[in-house]
Amino acid sequence: MVKVSVMVLAGEADNKPVSEETRTVTVNAHGAMILLGLKVSIGQLLTLRNSTTGEEIACRVVYVSPHESEKRQVGVDFIEPCPRFWRISFPPSDWSTRSPEAKGNPTKQK
Repeated sequence: MVKVSVMVLAGEADNKPVSEETRTVTVNAHGAMILLGLKVSIGQLLTLRNSTTGEEIACRVVYVSPHESEKRQVGVDFIEPCPRFWRISFPPSDWSTRSPEAKGNPTKQK
């Protein structure tokens, strides 16, 4: 769970740009789950702006929670993977609890 402040930029049907300041619920190298009050639909293109760095990235809506509330959880995938966008380190794809670097690895000698 990583909370990062982001600005979500979208275009409405009349091409009028709209935006909303919000935060992430979770992040990964391929996108994020965000809380969003804007009405969006699956497949819609958005731009996320990292409020800390000012960096922007294009993404696509891949999930909209069915729960009606002030803000919905919205899953977005980056158009191209960009693990550096969040400025955090992710474990390598082949990482497991058996990796030599893993804490509490039973095969590690003390």
